[in-house]
Order: sequence, then structure tokens, then C-alpha cells
Amino acid sequence: MHTVTLARHAMATRFEIVLHGDNLAALRSAGEEALDEVDRLENQLSLYRPGSEIAQVNARAAREPVRVTPEVFKLLEQAQQLHQATGGAFDVTIAPLVRCWGFMAAKGKIPASEELAAARACVGMSHVQLDDRFFTVRFTREGVMLDLGAIGKGYAVGQAAELLRAAGVTRALIHGGTSTVFAIGRPLEAEAWKVAIERPPGSEQEPESPATSADEEDHAWPQPVSLCDEALSVSAVWGRQFVADGKTLGHVLDPRTGYPVDRARLAAVVLPSATEADALSTALLVLGKEGERLLSAIRPGIRTVLLG
Repeated sequence: MHTVTLARHAMATRFEIVLHGDNLAALRSAGEEALDEVDRLENQLSLYRPGSEIAQVNARAAREPVRVTPEVFKLLEQAQQLHQATGGAFDVTIAPLVRCWGFMAAKGKIPASEELAAARACVGMSHVQLDDRFFTVRFTREGVMLDLGAIGKGYAVGQAAELLRAAGVTRALIHGGTSTVFAIGRPLEAEAWKVAIERPPGSEQEPESPATSADEEDHAWPQPVSLCDEALSVSAVWGRQFVADGKTLGHVLDPRTGYPVDRARLAAVVLPSATEADALSTALLVLGKEGERLLSAIRPGIRTVLLG
């Protein structure tokens, strides 16, 4: 039995794949193909790449319907459905607020009240019209902008995992930075892949709800999460942040209020879909404790970790 580890930088993070199998050459080929898929999706989904489909939508959709590939259209439809299911806590039109708070420049600043109000007026999936007859996207006003940062990595991890499965890989782990990981099968000589969730810097608080089942003995932090043919996604506030008036403000924004989230510092979700895990971990971070009940209702069997 061989083990192959491959890595590549994409989507502003490090993607890594660990594969187990009998055919070394086949494992390496499948892994490279999966990472190529991540590169392809970045070129398709990144708002920072002028030639991407999302960048083209952002540039033109306020003036005319913009045709996208069926793949991107389906992802936008899924984002719209998740927006509705979470009461607006997940919203891919968040980009005007991200820019307003200075996080697109990776610095961060408190915006003027007029600037914040103008940005909030451009946020909301009600501003996005999807026409499934022609696979077009149209904005109802100028200033609307899509940012798939809270769903794109999960989607890329999930699509890469599907390619690995199609290539016959039965044991693999693929992750995109510290945000989303997908486990195919189980590792050698173990019942499941074990993934630890990193504690936020300077935090001593234990998680309010464990991601692992109640019969597991080890609940120490970092909380080990058992994965087998499912995804774990983690959203946290400390990646990009700044301090103003003695208060630390993080880059994850509540699309409903326009302000940085303050109901939790970290949220993690385990689901069969990496795309949904990515989106719903962000929604849980926005919603805080009340979000656990909502997500359990819309996705029975979901496992969560929440750190206030």
C-alpha cells in the first residue's frame, strides 16, 4: 500500500491531498488532476481575476444579463437556496461590505456611516436575478458584487474529491487551508480520519457543542473530529482583523447588519457536502448559538462546534 502527498497553492491558501492505494502512479495522477481542478475553479470563481466568470458578472450584470456556464449557475442557485434557508446569514453578495470595511485590502477600517449605509443597500440576494432558461445573472442595481469566498473553497474541495473517487481512489484526505477538509473512505489501520480544530489565539474557553459523537472519550481541545466520506468546514474571525477603540474586529461580516460578527469566534460544521459545510459554517458563525437549532432543522444529522 502506497501513500502519496501532493500540495499546491490556490485560492489564497494551500491545498493538500493525502492518498492511499496500491498503484503509486495512478494515485499521483489522480491527485494532480484533482489539484488541476482546484486551479480551474479558481480561474472561474475568483472575483479578483478579471477573466473569471464571477468577475465578468460583477462588471456587467447591473447593466445586462450575463451568461455563465451551467456549473457556475448551479452553484449560484445553491448559494441562493442556502441564503434563504439561513435567513440571510449566508450571503454571497457580501462583497460591498467586505470592501467597505477595508478587508479587500487586507487592512481593515471602520467605515463612515454613510459609506456603510451605501454598502448595505447593495447587499442581499434579492438584488440577484437568476434565469435558468438562459443561465444568466442580472443585478437589479449598480454596486452589487458577488464574493464566493464563503463557499468557493468548499466547492473546490468537493469537486476535487469527486474526481478522486471517479479515478478509483478509495482512501484520501483533501483540505484547503484550515477552512475545509473532505475525507474519502478511511485511512490505513483506522476507522476514520481524525482532524483537529485549532483553538482561536488566546482563547481558553471550551467549545459549547462537540463535533464528535457523545460516545467518544476525548473532548479535549483541539477537538478531534472523526471523518469518513464527509466534510468538515471551519469559519473563524481571527484570520484578518484589526483593533479599533480597544475592540478586535474580524473580517467575517453579518450581511444582515453590515457589522463584523460578534456572536461567536469559531464555528465548525460536518456534513456530507463540502460545499454546504463551507457555507453553513459561515452562517453558524454569523448566527451564533441560535444557529445550531436552525441548521439542525434544515440539515438533520449535522454536527457542529461553536466557540463564543
